[in-house]
Parts: sequence; structure tokens; C-alpha cells
Amino acid sequence: MTILKNIFICLLLIVSGTVYSQNINSVFNSAFAKFAQDADLKHATISLFVVNTTTGKPVTEINTQTGLAPASTQKIITSATAYALLGKDYTYKTTLGYTGTLTNGLLNGNIVIKGSGDPTLGSWRYDKTKEENVISYFKNAISQAGIKQITGHVITDTDLWSGEVTPDGWIWQDIGSYYGAGARALNWHENQYDLLLSSGEKINDPVTIVETIPSFIVGLPLKSMATSAAKGTGDNTYIYFPFAKEYGSVRGTIPAGESKFKISGATPHPEKQLAIALESALKNIDQEKIGSESFNLPPAEKPTYFYSYSSPTLDSISYWFLKKSINLYGEAFIKTLGYETYQSGETDKGVEAVQNFWKKQNIDPYAINIMDGSGLSPANRITTESLVQVLLYAKKQSWFPGYFDGFPVINGIKMKSGSIKDVLAYTGFISSKNNDEYAFAFIINNYYGNGNAMRKKMWKLLDELK
Repeated sequence: MTILKNIFICLLLIVSGTVYSQNINSVFNSAFAKFAQDADLKHATISLFVVNTTTGKPVTEINTQTGLAPASTQKIITSATAYALLGKDYTYKTTLGYTGTLTNGLLNGNIVIKGSGDPTLGSWRYDKTKEENVISYFKNAISQAGIKQITGHVITDTDLWSGEVTPDGWIWQDIGSYYGAGARALNWHENQYDLLLSSGEKINDPVTIVETIPSFIVGLPLKSMATSAAKGTGDNTYIYFPFAKEYGSVRGTIPAGESKFKISGATPHPEKQLAIALESALKNIDQEKIGSESFNLPPAEKPTYFYSYSSPTLDSISYWFLKKSINLYGEAFIKTLGYETYQSGETDKGVEAVQNFWKKQNIDPYAINIMDGSGLSPANRITTESLVQVLLYAKKQSWFPGYFDGFPVINGIKMKSGSIKDVLAYTGFISSKNNDEYAFAFIINNYYGNGNAMRKKMWKLLDELK
């Protein structure tokens, strides 16, 4: 009787699970049908793919083969590829060397900083990488190499990566702002600076530039054309790099009555900012006085290298890349993939490395039709099916725990979000009260109306899976 009882219980659980799966499919698809009737989606394209990872069966499949702009959900592909091809313990090396002659502590030559693409150098997100700590490490290394004084300058070698700093497909409105900073072989302080603005008391009053942090920035002539808006409207500014003009401009609005309203921009020459900061510390000279004299390494010079600085490991970098959606980290990853795979630090080669890797995992390269590593380009096209396939692949790998840890928790769901103009997207994992797990990707292009309102509607639909 005991055996029969156990068999009966097992059969009951199987039947119960099957009924639940059929029920959740019906409930969720009914909820989606109602969601899709929203007036703000009249001219939108919606793609949604949900798979029950417990059973391996799909819950819903809506336009899963349609390539759409994924925004920052694309980052889950870049990160997974970096884990797979570079390894979770991969680190970037920044090396110091010198040119000229060293006699009795006097260097008759230059200190050289050679980069390999570390996007965390000078970042405030890790104690090790903070500006003051990196400069201290470099100063100590120079001292230990027997260099007490230099007659030349601190110069930089950024030749490891070729190609353009900014990926194809990025728009002018973005590349002057902090989130539009391109990746170089030498990056510093996440290639961003802060700009403090002062607004008038009345709407449409002019906005003036108070100061920059740091106070001296190479190649940044800026004029403010921004105006004051109603209090509580927040930051609605964009920084435009010079184009056919001698200066860039700050346009848009900030709230009225602000004395030091902070926005952040993309540093034009972060490698020079690093060189200036180190030389200033070595010589105890104001940065602005030496800024105009900083220059890159002449090709004929062959330095003697004496020190190597290592970045945090890739899994630590990926954590912040996904958690805070740092575009710079994605562009560094994609160029690193190109360099390590094809010995070319060009974005296009990194894209090729990504597509070829996932082709081996049976994902059509045109289902990951990308132009960058972060998802900032509105020209990127990715299918929801490919996003879910990446998630399912990652889930089977030994490095998955670190990868998964980087996914933000949004509305009680472990998922990566993405948004650019008229695009909203989410991808990740949902755990249900029935102990089932779902991998999903949800993209909407060309919706109408308020973004926050549409986000909440998407969350409400996903809640049906909980």
C-alpha cells in the first residue's frame, strides 16, 4: 500500500504541475493580449519570448525572430561573451616605462604609460581604482625604479587599439554626455567629468557654467545655451562636442533657482588627463600649467618598462557593467574581444568575435546584428529569442553565479533593463511561487507616451509569471 500511495502522490504532483503550466500559459497569454491592446502601442512593435527553464518549454512566443533595437539589454550578450572567451579572472594591464637615460635618480627623458583598455582605471567604484590610489601606486613604482626626478613629461601610449574611439551608429546628442564616452586603450575616471551649472530664477532665464571637475580639462571649450525650466523638472541637458565650430555647447534645460546643478560629460582626451594628473603629482606643479605640453608617445621611442598595474577581474567589472549599465565597460569589452581574438582592438572586430562565438551556439549572426558593445546605438538589432538563448547558455556555465549577480533587481525581478528613445526592454529570470523559473526577453520599439507609465505596464504583465 505504501508503494501504491507513493506512486499516487508522484502522479498527482505530475498532473498538478502540468495543469499549473497549462494554466500559467493561458493566464499569461490572456494578460498579454490585453496588454497589446494599449493605445500607446498602436504603432509599436512588440517582441516577447518566455521559456520555463524548469520544463524547457516556451510560455509565449511573440515576434521572437524580429530584430529590434534592444538598448542596454544587449549588455547581457556582451558580458556573457566576455566571460566565455576571456574568462572570469581576466585582467587588464597598465604598464609604466621610461625613455631616455637614468643616472643617479635623474631621468633625462619621459615616463610612459601604456594602456591595454582598462575601463576601471581611476574609477570611484572600487577602492583600488580610485584616482588618488592609482596615482599613489604609480608614484611609488616610479620611486622604486630609482627615478627621483624627470626632465621630460608623462606621456601615453594608446597604440594597442586601433580604429575610432566612438562606435559607428552613435548619435551626436549622446557622445558628449558621460554615457556616450568611447573606450580607449587608456581610460581615466570612466572618461567623464562633472559640469556645474547655475540657472536663473525664472523660466527661460539663461544657464551659466560655474566650473568643471576637474578644473582643467584638455580640449573642452564649452558655451552654455541651456535655459531654466520649472522647478522639479530635473536634468534635460545634452552636451554637444564641437562640430564645425571652435566650441561645444550645453543645450536643454535645468530647473530654475539652481546654483551648482551637476551634470556629467564625456572627457575628450582621458589619456591626457591621466598623464597630466601623474606629472602634476610627480613635479608638484598645477595641472593646467603642464596640460598643453602633454603628448602621446612618438612611434620611434622604445621605452624600458618597469611596472605593471592590474585591473579588477572581469567578473567584478561585469558586475558593475550590468548593475549600473556602464556603456564604457561594454565598449571596452567589445574592443578587448576583438583584440584578444583577432589582434585588432576595433569595435568591428569585437562584433565579429561576438557573432562568431554565438554562431557556434546555434544563434544566427543576423539575430545579433550589432554595432557596439553597450546597446547605445539605435541601429542595433537583436531578437528576443537570441537574448533568451544567451541566458539559457549562461545558466549552464560555471561562471553563471557571478554573471547572474550583476543583474539588477527591478520590480522584484532579476532583470537587465534597456531604454533609448521610444525603446523599452527587459531580459532576465523570474522565479514563480510554484518554484518554476522563467527566462525571458521583452522588447518594445516605437511606443507612444510616457516611459515610466509604459515600464509599469510591462512590469504588471511580467508579474503574472511570479
